[in-house]
Amino acid sequence: MTSKKKFYSKPFVVLCWLIAAIGGLMFGYDIGISGGVTSMDDFLLKFFPHVYAKKLRAKENNYCKFDDQYVQLFTSSLYLAALVASFVGSKVCSKYGRKMTMLVASVFYLVGVAMNAAANGLILLIFGRVLLGVGVGFGNEAVPLFLSEIAPNNIRGAVNILFQLFITIGILCANLVNYFASNHHPWGWRLALGLAGVPAFILMVGSLVIPETPTSLIERGHEQKGREILEKLRRTENVDEEYHQIVMASQLAHQAQSSISKLMRPSSRPPLVIGMMLQVFQQFTGINAIMFYAPVLFQTVGFGANGALISSVIIGLVNVFSTLLSIYTVDKFGRRKLLLLACCKMFSAQVIIGVILALRLKVTGSLGKGEAMGVVFLICVYVLSFAYSWGPLGWLIPSETFPLETRTTGFAFAVSSNMLCTFIIAQAFLSMMCHMQAGIFFFFAVWILAMGVFVMFLVPETKNVAIDDMVDRVWKQHWFWKNYMDCDVDENGQRVKKEVQI
Repeated sequence: MTSKKKFYSKPFVVLCWLIAAIGGLMFGYDIGISGGVTSMDDFLLKFFPHVYAKKLRAKENNYCKFDDQYVQLFTSSLYLAALVASFVGSKVCSKYGRKMTMLVASVFYLVGVAMNAAANGLILLIFGRVLLGVGVGFGNEAVPLFLSEIAPNNIRGAVNILFQLFITIGILCANLVNYFASNHHPWGWRLALGLAGVPAFILMVGSLVIPETPTSLIERGHEQKGREILEKLRRTENVDEEYHQIVMASQLAHQAQSSISKLMRPSSRPPLVIGMMLQVFQQFTGINAIMFYAPVLFQTVGFGANGALISSVIIGLVNVFSTLLSIYTVDKFGRRKLLLLACCKMFSAQVIIGVILALRLKVTGSLGKGEAMGVVFLICVYVLSFAYSWGPLGWLIPSETFPLETRTTGFAFAVSSNMLCTFIIAQAFLSMMCHMQAGIFFFFAVWILAMGVFVMFLVPETKNVAIDDMVDRVWKQHWFWKNYMDCDVDENGQRVKKEVQI
Protein backbone atom coordinates (compact mmCIF):
# COMPACT_ATOMS: atom_id res chain seq x y z
CA MET A 1 0.00 0.00 0.00
CA THR A 2 1.32 3.42 -0.95
CA SER A 3 1.95 5.81 1.90
CA LYS A 4 -0.81 8.28 2.58
CA LYS A 5 1.74 11.07 2.32
CA LYS A 6 1.16 11.09 -1.42
CA PHE A 7 -2.48 12.10 -0.88
CA TYR A 8 -3.73 15.61 -0.25
CA SER A 9 -5.02 16.25 3.25
CA LYS A 10 -8.73 16.91 3.65
CA PRO A 11 -8.11 20.52 4.76
CA PHE A 12 -6.03 21.14 1.61
CA VAL A 13 -8.79 19.73 -0.63
CA VAL A 14 -11.32 22.00 1.07
CA LEU A 15 -8.90 24.90 0.68
CA CYS A 16 -8.76 24.22 -3.07
CA TRP A 17 -12.55 24.49 -3.22
CA LEU A 18 -12.52 27.75 -1.26
CA ILE A 19 -9.74 29.35 -3.29
CA ALA A 20 -11.53 28.61 -6.57
CA ALA A 21 -14.83 29.86 -5.15
CA ILE A 22 -13.15 33.25 -4.53
CA GLY A 23 -13.97 33.82 -8.21
CA GLY A 24 -17.59 34.03 -7.09
CA LEU A 25 -16.62 36.60 -4.47
CA MET A 26 -15.20 38.82 -7.23
CA PHE A 27 -18.42 38.54 -9.22
CA GLY A 28 -20.69 39.09 -6.21
CA TYR A 29 -18.76 42.10 -4.94
CA ASP A 30 -19.22 43.81 -8.27
CA ILE A 31 -22.95 43.00 -8.36
CA GLY A 32 -23.38 44.58 -4.94
CA ILE A 33 -21.00 47.51 -5.24
CA SER A 34 -22.33 49.12 -8.42
CA GLY A 35 -25.78 49.99 -7.09
CA GLY A 36 -24.40 51.51 -3.89
CA VAL A 37 -21.75 53.54 -5.71
CA THR A 38 -24.25 54.93 -8.21
CA SER A 39 -26.39 56.16 -5.31
CA MET A 40 -23.47 58.07 -3.71
CA ASP A 41 -23.68 61.82 -4.25
CA ASP A 42 -19.90 62.24 -4.64
CA PHE A 43 -19.80 59.66 -7.42
CA LEU A 44 -22.77 61.22 -9.21
CA LEU A 45 -21.34 64.72 -8.91
CA LYS A 46 -18.06 63.64 -10.49
CA PHE A 47 -19.32 61.47 -13.35
CA PHE A 48 -23.07 62.15 -13.70
CA PRO A 49 -23.81 65.69 -12.45
CA HIS A 50 -27.04 65.87 -14.47
CA VAL A 51 -28.31 62.76 -12.66
CA TYR A 52 -27.43 64.31 -9.30
CA ALA A 53 -29.41 67.40 -10.22
CA LYS A 54 -32.31 65.17 -11.27
CA LYS A 55 -32.10 63.27 -7.98
CA LEU A 56 -32.57 66.54 -6.05
CA ARG A 57 -35.86 66.99 -7.92
CA ALA A 58 -37.00 63.46 -7.00
CA LYS A 59 -40.45 64.65 -5.97
CA GLU A 60 -41.26 65.06 -9.64
CA ASN A 61 -41.36 61.28 -10.10
CA ASN A 62 -40.39 58.62 -7.57
CA TYR A 63 -39.80 55.98 -10.22
CA CYS A 64 -37.64 58.02 -12.60
CA LYS A 65 -35.09 59.87 -10.51
CA PHE A 66 -32.20 57.57 -11.51
CA ASP A 67 -33.27 56.86 -15.10
CA ASP A 68 -30.14 57.54 -17.16
CA GLN A 69 -28.53 55.36 -19.83
CA TYR A 70 -24.98 56.35 -18.83
CA VAL A 71 -25.53 55.40 -15.20
CA GLN A 72 -26.87 52.06 -16.39
CA LEU A 73 -23.93 51.70 -18.78
CA PHE A 74 -21.56 51.98 -15.80
CA THR A 75 -23.15 48.81 -14.42
CA SER A 76 -23.95 46.95 -17.63
CA SER A 77 -20.71 47.46 -19.59
CA LEU A 78 -19.01 44.83 -17.45
CA TYR A 79 -21.50 42.17 -18.49
CA LEU A 80 -21.28 42.94 -22.18
CA ALA A 81 -17.51 42.47 -21.96
CA ALA A 82 -17.99 39.27 -19.94
CA LEU A 83 -20.29 37.90 -22.65
CA VAL A 84 -17.52 38.08 -25.25
CA ALA A 85 -14.79 37.04 -22.81
CA SER A 86 -16.61 33.84 -21.84
CA PHE A 87 -16.03 32.39 -25.34
CA VAL A 88 -12.35 33.31 -25.24
CA GLY A 89 -12.23 31.86 -21.74
CA SER A 90 -13.63 28.55 -23.00
CA LYS A 91 -10.71 28.24 -25.43
CA VAL A 92 -8.20 29.08 -22.70
CA CYS A 93 -9.94 26.56 -20.42
CA SER A 94 -9.62 23.80 -23.00
CA LYS A 95 -6.06 24.54 -24.13
CA TYR A 96 -4.39 25.69 -20.91
CA GLY A 97 -6.66 24.39 -18.15
CA ARG A 98 -9.06 25.69 -15.53
CA LYS A 99 -6.28 26.80 -13.20
CA MET A 100 -4.59 29.04 -15.79
CA THR A 101 -7.95 30.54 -16.79
CA MET A 102 -8.60 31.58 -13.18
CA LEU A 103 -5.15 33.17 -13.01
CA VAL A 104 -5.82 35.19 -16.17
CA ALA A 105 -9.23 36.20 -14.80
CA SER A 106 -7.69 37.60 -11.62
CA VAL A 107 -5.05 39.62 -13.52
CA PHE A 108 -7.63 41.28 -15.80
CA TYR A 109 -9.83 42.00 -12.80
CA LEU A 110 -6.99 43.61 -10.83
CA VAL A 111 -6.11 45.95 -13.71
CA GLY A 112 -9.78 46.91 -14.08
CA VAL A 113 -10.07 47.61 -10.36
CA ALA A 114 -7.03 49.91 -10.47
CA MET A 115 -8.52 51.87 -13.38
CA ASN A 116 -11.89 52.25 -11.67
CA ALA A 117 -10.46 53.37 -8.34
CA ALA A 118 -8.17 55.93 -10.01
CA ALA A 119 -10.64 57.14 -12.68
CA ASN A 120 -11.04 60.87 -13.21
CA GLY A 121 -13.22 60.64 -16.30
CA LEU A 122 -16.09 58.55 -17.58
CA ILE A 123 -14.05 56.95 -20.39
CA LEU A 124 -11.44 55.51 -18.00
CA LEU A 125 -14.22 54.43 -15.66
CA ILE A 126 -16.06 52.49 -18.38
CA PHE A 127 -12.83 51.01 -19.78
CA GLY A 128 -11.99 49.73 -16.30
CA ARG A 129 -15.44 48.15 -16.14
CA VAL A 130 -14.77 46.41 -19.45
CA LEU A 131 -11.56 44.88 -18.07
CA LEU A 132 -13.49 43.78 -14.99
CA GLY A 133 -15.92 42.14 -17.40
CA VAL A 134 -13.12 40.19 -19.06
CA GLY A 135 -12.07 38.94 -15.63
CA VAL A 136 -15.65 37.97 -14.76
CA GLY A 137 -16.11 36.19 -18.10
CA PHE A 138 -12.95 34.12 -17.62
CA GLY A 139 -13.67 33.45 -13.94
CA ASN A 140 -17.30 32.44 -14.41
CA GLU A 141 -16.22 30.05 -17.18
CA ALA A 142 -13.49 28.32 -15.18
CA VAL A 143 -14.62 28.28 -11.55
CA PRO A 144 -17.88 26.25 -11.79
CA LEU A 145 -16.13 23.74 -14.10
CA PHE A 146 -13.20 23.46 -11.69
CA LEU A 147 -15.50 22.85 -8.72
CA SER A 148 -17.66 20.27 -10.53
CA GLU A 149 -14.66 18.37 -11.87
CA ILE A 150 -12.68 18.33 -8.63
CA ALA A 151 -15.56 17.26 -6.36
CA PRO A 152 -16.72 13.68 -5.65
CA ASN A 153 -20.10 12.84 -7.23
CA ASN A 154 -21.92 12.48 -3.90
CA ILE A 155 -21.17 16.07 -2.83
CA ARG A 156 -20.70 17.70 -6.24
CA GLY A 157 -23.75 19.90 -5.80
CA ALA A 158 -22.66 21.21 -2.42
CA VAL A 159 -19.10 21.91 -3.62
CA ASN A 160 -20.28 23.67 -6.77
CA ILE A 161 -22.67 25.84 -4.75
CA LEU A 162 -19.63 27.32 -3.01
CA PHE A 163 -19.37 29.50 -6.13
CA GLN A 164 -22.83 30.92 -5.54
CA LEU A 165 -22.21 31.14 -1.79
CA PHE A 166 -19.18 33.33 -2.41
CA ILE A 167 -21.21 35.43 -4.85
CA THR A 168 -23.66 36.13 -2.02
CA ILE A 169 -20.81 36.83 0.42
CA GLY A 170 -19.36 39.23 -2.14
CA ILE A 171 -22.71 41.02 -2.41
CA LEU A 172 -22.94 41.27 1.38
CA CYS A 173 -19.39 42.59 1.66
CA ALA A 174 -20.15 45.17 -1.02
CA ASN A 175 -23.28 46.30 0.82
CA LEU A 176 -21.31 46.73 4.05
CA VAL A 177 -18.53 48.60 2.24
CA ASN A 178 -21.09 50.85 0.54
CA TYR A 179 -22.67 51.69 3.89
CA PHE A 180 -19.39 52.75 5.50
CA ALA A 181 -17.78 54.27 2.39
CA SER A 182 -20.80 56.53 1.79
CA ASN A 183 -19.84 58.47 4.93
CA HIS A 184 -16.35 59.31 3.67
CA HIS A 185 -16.37 62.31 1.35
CA PRO A 186 -15.38 62.78 -1.38
CA TRP A 187 -13.35 59.59 -1.87
CA GLY A 188 -15.67 56.94 -0.42
CA TRP A 189 -16.65 55.65 -3.87
CA ARG A 190 -12.97 55.10 -4.75
CA LEU A 191 -12.53 52.98 -1.63
CA ALA A 192 -15.64 50.96 -2.51
CA LEU A 193 -14.44 50.26 -6.05
CA GLY A 194 -10.82 49.66 -5.03
CA LEU A 195 -11.56 46.99 -2.44
CA ALA A 196 -12.72 44.74 -5.28
CA GLY A 197 -9.03 44.02 -5.77
CA VAL A 198 -8.81 42.02 -2.52
CA PRO A 199 -10.60 38.85 -3.74
CA ALA A 200 -8.88 39.15 -7.12
CA PHE A 201 -5.48 39.17 -5.44
CA ILE A 202 -6.40 36.14 -3.32
CA LEU A 203 -7.53 34.24 -6.43
CA MET A 204 -4.35 35.19 -8.28
CA VAL A 205 -2.10 33.86 -5.51
CA GLY A 206 -4.34 30.87 -4.85
CA SER A 207 -4.44 29.79 -8.49
CA LEU A 208 -0.68 29.25 -8.26
CA VAL A 209 -1.18 26.83 -5.36
CA ILE A 210 -4.20 24.68 -6.25
CA PRO A 211 -3.85 21.65 -8.57
CA GLU A 212 -5.34 21.41 -12.03
CA THR A 213 -8.43 19.22 -12.33
CA PRO A 214 -7.85 15.59 -13.37
CA THR A 215 -10.34 16.03 -16.22
CA SER A 216 -8.44 18.99 -17.68
CA LEU A 217 -5.09 17.19 -17.41
CA ILE A 218 -6.39 14.04 -19.09
CA GLU A 219 -8.19 16.10 -21.75
CA ARG A 220 -4.86 17.77 -22.62
CA GLY A 221 -2.97 14.45 -22.84
CA HIS A 222 -1.43 14.27 -19.35
CA GLU A 223 -3.11 11.01 -18.36
CA GLN A 224 -0.61 9.85 -15.75
CA LYS A 225 -0.53 13.24 -14.07
CA GLY A 226 -4.33 13.31 -14.19
CA ARG A 227 -4.54 9.97 -12.40
CA GLU A 228 -2.04 11.08 -9.77
CA ILE A 229 -4.06 14.21 -9.02
CA LEU A 230 -7.29 12.18 -8.95
CA GLU A 231 -5.78 9.77 -6.40
CA LYS A 232 -4.53 12.67 -4.29
CA LEU A 233 -7.91 14.40 -4.34
CA ARG A 234 -9.87 11.21 -3.54
CA ARG A 235 -7.19 10.14 -1.04
CA THR A 236 -7.16 6.58 -2.38
CA GLU A 237 -5.62 4.57 -5.21
CA ASN A 238 -9.00 2.97 -5.94
CA VAL A 239 -10.06 5.44 -8.64
CA ASP A 240 -10.16 3.08 -11.63
CA GLU A 241 -13.84 3.58 -12.47
CA GLU A 242 -13.78 7.36 -12.30
CA TYR A 243 -10.44 7.53 -14.10
CA HIS A 244 -11.61 5.33 -16.99
CA GLN A 245 -14.81 7.37 -17.33
CA ILE A 246 -12.73 10.52 -17.75
CA VAL A 247 -10.32 8.84 -20.19
CA MET A 248 -13.18 7.49 -22.32
CA ALA A 249 -14.86 10.90 -22.37
CA SER A 250 -11.53 12.49 -23.33
CA GLN A 251 -11.01 10.04 -26.21
CA LEU A 252 -14.49 10.77 -27.53
CA ALA A 253 -13.78 14.48 -27.22
CA HIS A 254 -10.66 14.18 -29.35
CA GLN A 255 -12.57 12.18 -31.99
CA ALA A 256 -15.07 14.97 -32.47
CA GLN A 257 -14.29 17.32 -35.38
CA SER A 258 -14.84 20.38 -33.24
CA SER A 259 -16.67 21.18 -30.04
CA ILE A 260 -18.88 23.70 -31.86
CA SER A 261 -20.00 21.20 -34.52
CA LYS A 262 -20.57 18.57 -31.83
CA LEU A 263 -22.55 21.06 -29.77
CA MET A 264 -24.88 21.70 -32.70
CA ARG A 265 -25.83 18.03 -33.04
CA PRO A 266 -29.22 16.84 -31.75
CA SER A 267 -27.63 14.70 -29.02
CA SER A 268 -26.07 17.85 -27.52
CA ARG A 269 -29.34 19.76 -27.52
CA PRO A 270 -30.65 18.80 -24.06
CA PRO A 271 -27.75 20.18 -21.97
CA LEU A 272 -27.34 23.16 -24.33
CA VAL A 273 -30.99 24.23 -24.21
CA ILE A 274 -31.29 23.65 -20.47
CA GLY A 275 -27.96 25.32 -19.72
CA MET A 276 -28.83 28.45 -21.67
CA MET A 277 -32.46 28.69 -20.57
CA LEU A 278 -31.56 28.34 -16.89
CA GLN A 279 -29.29 31.37 -17.29
CA VAL A 280 -32.01 33.36 -19.06
CA PHE A 281 -34.56 32.53 -16.40
CA GLN A 282 -32.07 33.17 -13.59
CA GLN A 283 -31.67 36.76 -14.71
CA PHE A 284 -35.31 37.38 -15.66
CA THR A 285 -36.44 36.50 -12.17
CA GLY A 286 -35.39 40.09 -11.51
CA ILE A 287 -32.79 39.12 -8.90
CA ASN A 288 -29.96 41.21 -10.31
CA ALA A 289 -32.28 44.16 -10.79
CA ILE A 290 -32.78 44.05 -7.03
CA MET A 291 -29.12 43.34 -6.21
CA PHE A 292 -27.71 45.97 -8.59
CA TYR A 293 -30.07 48.69 -7.56
CA ALA A 294 -31.23 47.72 -4.05
CA PRO A 295 -30.24 51.09 -2.52
CA VAL A 296 -31.94 52.90 -5.39
CA LEU A 297 -35.04 50.72 -5.07
CA PHE A 298 -35.33 51.32 -1.34
CA GLN A 299 -34.92 55.06 -1.79
CA THR A 300 -37.78 54.85 -4.29
CA VAL A 301 -40.13 53.22 -1.75
CA GLY A 302 -39.33 55.84 0.89
CA PHE A 303 -36.11 54.96 2.75
CA GLY A 304 -33.42 57.60 3.08
CA ALA A 305 -29.91 57.00 1.71
CA ASN A 306 -28.59 55.35 4.92
CA GLY A 307 -31.79 53.39 5.45
CA ALA A 308 -31.58 52.09 1.90
CA LEU A 309 -28.02 50.89 2.40
CA ILE A 310 -28.90 49.21 5.72
CA SER A 311 -31.80 47.42 4.05
CA SER A 312 -29.40 46.21 1.37
CA VAL A 313 -27.13 44.78 4.09
CA ILE A 314 -30.09 42.90 5.58
CA ILE A 315 -30.88 41.43 2.16
CA GLY A 316 -27.23 40.48 1.76
CA LEU A 317 -27.33 38.54 5.04
CA VAL A 318 -30.47 36.71 3.96
CA ASN A 319 -28.78 35.89 0.66
CA VAL A 320 -25.74 34.34 2.35
CA PHE A 321 -27.58 32.25 4.93
CA SER A 322 -30.07 30.95 2.38
CA THR A 323 -27.23 29.86 0.09
CA LEU A 324 -25.72 27.97 3.02
CA LEU A 325 -29.06 26.17 3.27
CA SER A 326 -28.72 25.17 -0.37
CA ILE A 327 -25.34 23.53 0.28
CA TYR A 328 -27.07 21.24 2.78
CA THR A 329 -30.19 20.48 0.73
CA VAL A 330 -29.09 20.26 -2.92
CA ASP A 331 -27.59 16.76 -2.73
CA LYS A 332 -30.26 15.59 -0.30
CA PHE A 333 -33.45 16.73 -1.99
CA GLY A 334 -32.21 17.22 -5.55
CA ARG A 335 -32.26 20.06 -8.05
CA ARG A 336 -35.86 19.96 -9.33
CA LYS A 337 -37.59 20.21 -5.96
CA LEU A 338 -35.59 23.26 -4.96
CA LEU A 339 -36.26 25.01 -8.27
CA LEU A 340 -40.01 24.37 -8.21
CA LEU A 341 -40.48 25.28 -4.54
CA ALA A 342 -38.61 28.53 -5.08
CA CYS A 343 -40.72 29.44 -8.11
CA CYS A 344 -43.87 29.36 -5.97
CA LYS A 345 -42.40 31.63 -3.28
CA MET A 346 -40.74 34.04 -5.71
CA PHE A 347 -43.90 34.39 -7.80
CA SER A 348 -45.99 35.19 -4.72
CA ALA A 349 -43.49 37.75 -3.43
CA GLN A 350 -43.20 39.59 -6.75
CA VAL A 351 -46.98 39.78 -7.22
CA ILE A 352 -47.63 41.08 -3.69
CA ILE A 353 -44.85 43.70 -4.00
CA GLY A 354 -46.35 44.80 -7.31
CA VAL A 355 -49.81 45.13 -5.77
CA ILE A 356 -48.52 47.17 -2.79
CA LEU A 357 -46.58 49.58 -4.99
CA ALA A 358 -49.39 49.88 -7.54
CA LEU A 359 -51.89 50.79 -4.85
CA ARG A 360 -49.76 52.78 -2.44
CA LEU A 361 -46.69 54.30 -4.16
CA LYS A 362 -47.56 57.04 -6.60
CA VAL A 363 -45.14 59.11 -8.68
CA THR A 364 -44.84 61.51 -5.73
CA GLY A 365 -44.81 60.83 -2.02
CA SER A 366 -43.64 57.62 -0.35
CA LEU A 367 -44.90 54.48 1.33
CA GLY A 368 -45.83 54.46 4.99
CA LYS A 369 -43.28 52.97 7.36
CA GLY A 370 -45.22 49.74 7.81
CA GLU A 371 -45.74 49.32 4.08
CA ALA A 372 -42.08 50.01 3.33
CA MET A 373 -41.02 47.43 5.91
CA GLY A 374 -43.48 45.01 4.32
CA VAL A 375 -41.78 45.50 0.96
CA VAL A 376 -38.38 44.83 2.56
CA PHE A 377 -39.76 41.63 4.14
CA LEU A 378 -41.18 40.41 0.83
CA ILE A 379 -37.91 41.16 -0.95
CA CYS A 380 -36.15 39.11 1.74
CA VAL A 381 -38.54 36.21 1.10
CA TYR A 382 -37.86 36.52 -2.60
CA VAL A 383 -34.07 36.69 -2.15
CA LEU A 384 -34.13 33.76 0.30
CA SER A 385 -36.02 31.63 -2.23
CA PHE A 386 -33.70 32.56 -5.09
CA ALA A 387 -30.55 31.98 -3.05
CA TYR A 388 -31.25 28.32 -2.25
CA SER A 389 -32.41 27.49 -5.78
CA TRP A 390 -32.05 29.46 -9.01
CA GLY A 391 -28.92 31.27 -7.87
CA PRO A 392 -26.66 28.26 -7.26
CA LEU A 393 -28.44 25.76 -9.50
CA GLY A 394 -28.26 28.06 -12.51
CA TRP A 395 -24.49 27.52 -12.37
CA LEU A 396 -24.44 23.95 -11.05
CA ILE A 397 -26.68 22.22 -13.59
CA PRO A 398 -24.87 23.47 -16.74
CA SER A 399 -21.49 22.64 -15.20
CA GLU A 400 -22.46 19.02 -14.56
CA THR A 401 -24.51 18.09 -17.64
CA PHE A 402 -22.23 18.75 -20.65
CA PRO A 403 -20.05 15.80 -21.80
CA LEU A 404 -16.32 16.44 -21.94
CA GLU A 405 -16.13 17.03 -25.69
CA THR A 406 -18.49 20.00 -25.44
CA ARG A 407 -18.00 20.97 -21.79
CA THR A 408 -16.03 24.19 -22.02
CA THR A 409 -17.77 25.41 -25.19
CA GLY A 410 -21.22 24.45 -23.94
CA PHE A 411 -20.60 26.12 -20.61
CA ALA A 412 -19.35 29.20 -22.47
CA PHE A 413 -22.76 29.40 -24.19
CA ALA A 414 -24.41 29.17 -20.78
CA VAL A 415 -22.15 31.85 -19.25
CA SER A 416 -22.59 34.15 -22.24
CA SER A 417 -26.38 33.74 -22.01
CA ASN A 418 -26.14 34.77 -18.37
CA MET A 419 -23.98 37.79 -19.19
CA LEU A 420 -26.23 38.87 -22.08
CA CYS A 421 -29.34 38.77 -19.90
CA THR A 422 -27.50 40.45 -17.04
CA PHE A 423 -26.43 43.20 -19.44
CA ILE A 424 -30.01 43.64 -20.66
CA ILE A 425 -31.40 43.86 -17.12
CA ALA A 426 -28.61 46.15 -15.87
CA GLN A 427 -28.96 48.47 -18.86
CA ALA A 428 -32.76 48.53 -18.87
CA PHE A 429 -33.96 48.19 -15.28
CA LEU A 430 -33.97 51.85 -14.24
CA SER A 431 -35.71 52.83 -17.48
CA MET A 432 -38.19 49.97 -17.07
CA MET A 433 -38.93 51.09 -13.51
CA CYS A 434 -39.46 54.64 -14.79
CA HIS A 435 -41.94 53.62 -17.50
CA MET A 436 -43.56 50.49 -16.03
CA GLN A 437 -43.49 51.67 -12.40
CA ALA A 438 -44.99 48.93 -10.17
CA GLY A 439 -45.75 46.87 -13.27
CA ILE A 440 -42.10 45.82 -13.43
CA PHE A 441 -42.74 43.35 -10.60
CA PHE A 442 -45.61 41.77 -12.54
CA PHE A 443 -43.26 41.56 -15.55
CA PHE A 444 -40.78 39.51 -13.55
CA ALA A 445 -43.59 37.42 -12.01
CA VAL A 446 -44.65 36.25 -15.48
CA TRP A 447 -41.10 35.11 -16.17
CA ILE A 448 -41.05 33.19 -12.88
CA LEU A 449 -44.24 31.41 -13.90
CA ALA A 450 -42.60 30.43 -17.21
CA MET A 451 -39.57 29.17 -15.27
CA GLY A 452 -41.71 26.82 -13.23
CA VAL A 453 -43.37 25.35 -16.31
CA PHE A 454 -39.97 24.85 -17.97
CA VAL A 455 -38.56 22.99 -14.96
CA MET A 456 -41.69 20.90 -14.51
CA PHE A 457 -41.56 19.45 -18.01
CA LEU A 458 -37.99 19.78 -19.32
CA VAL A 459 -35.44 19.76 -16.48
CA PRO A 460 -34.56 16.23 -15.25
CA GLU A 461 -33.00 15.37 -11.91
CA THR A 462 -29.18 15.10 -12.00
CA LYS A 463 -28.46 14.44 -8.32
CA ASN A 464 -25.68 11.88 -7.72
CA VAL A 465 -25.21 11.14 -11.45
CA ALA A 466 -21.60 11.09 -12.68
CA ILE A 467 -20.90 13.91 -15.14
CA ASP A 468 -19.81 11.54 -17.89
CA ASP A 469 -22.78 9.21 -17.29
CA MET A 470 -25.53 11.77 -17.95
CA VAL A 471 -26.59 10.45 -21.36
CA ASP A 472 -27.51 6.92 -20.28
CA ARG A 473 -28.89 7.77 -16.85
CA VAL A 474 -30.58 11.11 -17.52
CA TRP A 475 -31.20 12.12 -21.13
CA LYS A 476 -32.16 8.65 -22.43
CA GLN A 477 -34.63 8.25 -19.58
CA HIS A 478 -36.39 11.60 -20.08
CA TRP A 479 -39.76 11.60 -21.83
CA PHE A 480 -38.80 14.40 -24.23
CA TRP A 481 -35.01 14.58 -24.45
CA LYS A 482 -34.64 10.85 -25.23
CA ASN A 483 -35.85 11.67 -28.76
CA TYR A 484 -32.55 13.48 -29.39
CA MET A 485 -30.30 10.68 -28.13
CA ASP A 486 -30.69 8.04 -30.84
CA CYS A 487 -29.81 10.13 -33.86
CA ASP A 488 -27.16 12.65 -34.80
CA VAL A 489 -26.35 14.61 -37.93
CA ASP A 490 -23.51 13.76 -40.31
CA GLU A 491 -21.38 16.19 -42.32
CA ASN A 492 -24.14 16.51 -44.93
CA GLY A 493 -26.79 17.38 -42.39
CA GLN A 494 -28.47 13.95 -42.60
CA ARG A 495 -29.77 12.25 -39.46
CA VAL A 496 -27.89 9.03 -38.79
CA LYS A 497 -28.00 6.33 -36.14
CA LYS A 498 -25.39 6.93 -33.46
CA GLU A 499 -22.64 4.33 -33.32
CA VAL A 500 -21.08 5.38 -30.03
CA GLN A 501 -22.97 5.94 -26.80
CA ILE A 502 -21.46 8.54 -24.55
